[in-house]
Amino acid sequence: MARRIDYYDSPDAPAPNSLVPSVNVVVTNEAGEILMIRRTDNDNWAVPGGAIDLGESLPQAAVRETLEETGIVCEITGLVGTYTDPRHVILYTSDGEARQEFSIVLTGRAVSGEPTPSDESREVRWVPRDQVEQYAMDRSMRLRIGHYLAGPAKPYIG
Repeated sequence: MARRIDYYDSPDAPAPNSLVPSVNVVVTNEAGEILMIRRTDNDNWAVPGGAIDLGESLPQAAVRETLEETGIVCEITGLVGTYTDPRHVILYTSDGEARQEFSIVLTGRAVSGEPTPSDESREVRWVPRDQVEQYAMDRSMRLRIGHYLAGPAKPYIG
């Protein structure tokens, strides 16, 4: 099975060979819970997201990725920040791609649908805000969610 391995400031990280604009979305429901997925490629918890395809806008990619990975339709409501730290390298074992981090994190509101796993998500659930920190996740995802939970300050630029 293809895996995703995240490296941060690690001498074991492969040299990056790609840079792919991507988006993550912190989607909330009426109760203020956060939509989380358990990834199939590394078993970590994350908010939905993925690469932006040619011909689509950032919000279109965010809505599409959320629906594909979770079964939830959302509308985009804001910006958490940008995450482009070159010390974060993501290795995809299926093809040897070593991607330098480049993610824009948006906020969204659930409009319809039911949490439904996909090829990319082993589990999908609404997580109360005060329980998110208990979930196993990569350092970069924890940072992104932490910025969201800290409140509506200026967007993070990093």
